[in-house]
Amino acid sequence: MTVMEFPRLKEAEGKLAAKQKELHGIFAEAGPDMDMGKVKSLPGDSAAKVAEIRSRNEELDDLGKQVEELKSLYDIAGRVQSQRREDAGHGEAGAEQGDTGSGRKAFKSFGDSFVESKAYKGRAPGSVGEVATIEVELKTLMETGAGWAPETTRTGKVVEYATRPIQVTDIIPHTTTSQAAVVYMEETTFTNAAAETAEAGTYPESALALTERSVTVRKIATWLPVTDEQLEDEPQARGYINNRLPFMLRQRLDGQILTGDGSAPNLRGLLNVSGIQTQAKGADPIPDAVYKAMTKIRVTGRATPTAAVFHPNDWQEVRLLRTTDGIYIWGSPTETGPERIWGLRVVQADGITENTGAVGDFANFSELAVRRGVDVQVTNAHSDFFIKGKQAIRADLRAALVFYRPAAFCTVTGL
Repeated sequence: MTVMEFPRLKEAEGKLAAKQKELHGIFAEAGPDMDMGKVKSLPGDSAAKVAEIRSRNEELDDLGKQVEELKSLYDIAGRVQSQRREDAGHGEAGAEQGDTGSGRKAFKSFGDSFVESKAYKGRAPGSVGEVATIEVELKTLMETGAGWAPETTRTGKVVEYATRPIQVTDIIPHTTTSQAAVVYMEETTFTNAAAETAEAGTYPESALALTERSVTVRKIATWLPVTDEQLEDEPQARGYINNRLPFMLRQRLDGQILTGDGSAPNLRGLLNVSGIQTQAKGADPIPDAVYKAMTKIRVTGRATPTAAVFHPNDWQEVRLLRTTDGIYIWGSPTETGPERIWGLRVVQADGITENTGAVGDFANFSELAVRRGVDVQVTNAHSDFFIKGKQAIRADLRAALVFYRPAAFCTVTGL
């Protein structure tokens, strides 16, 4: 399915771009000091103009969400068509144990898989247990489990350590790969010499060239020692595995997506991708600088921006923007305010370098290709764990991070 077969998406993207341009023109009139007296394209006093700006921004938010929903439907339609072609080529697979009846396996949590494994069920006290392998989808949502000890002595509430949440992983499209690297072809030469040609005239010669690119699958891993006593209570084991180990891996992956330096075994994060564009804030208000970055992505990158990433301290500056007479642009302190800018979804990520934002077409030109989701293995054969009554629980994941068109992304510096 092509974009031409999905006219609603093309129409919505065009309308969003036009509304973004209109609002940018108003900000340009106001200047870096947000002086509403300089805005001639809107009637009324400062309060009326700010109200109109908010109204237009809300319209942009709605249009942005509409575009995201249409793109999601477009992606689903593409996957369905791909699956149908695959089914037609290979035939329908027989139902497997654990199927839901629709051909898809029923979901089990980390803890459910672990406590039903041979390593847990067959573990005799004081014996050397075998290794159990449990593979689970990377993007599975984890729910908070039970406490460590019986609730007869404690409330059961576990206050987790204050640490950075998962913030940017979900804006990157996820796929799977069965290879050790993601190999693709990039069109590196496109010379279009097409021209009007007279009868019997010589056809002008065009040129195309492709270059093979490869992104290696990398591994993120960790492990935890746990005493046998901690594993005696099934709900406690389930809560333990469901929460922290997978979170540790996903949190590290989340940071690598932004700032990984690409030096093995690191992924190459967005800020270290060669060829991405840059827009300096300079004397512009932050919204103007972001819009200019979006324009670069459209003109040079030939792409449509889908999201913007800010450090929370930098987004604070946007949320607190005021006119010269003190009116908040993004809504009064009594309002939550939008988590969008120019209709784009805003991701607040303290994993990104402060004073630097990023805008890009994440939906179409980035990909997290998962070689293996979170894999959990358990054994007491590590070191002297057998004689000390301990279990080693390790977890890892393997994935490749690809930014297919660097020019479809732009950093905004000097925020």
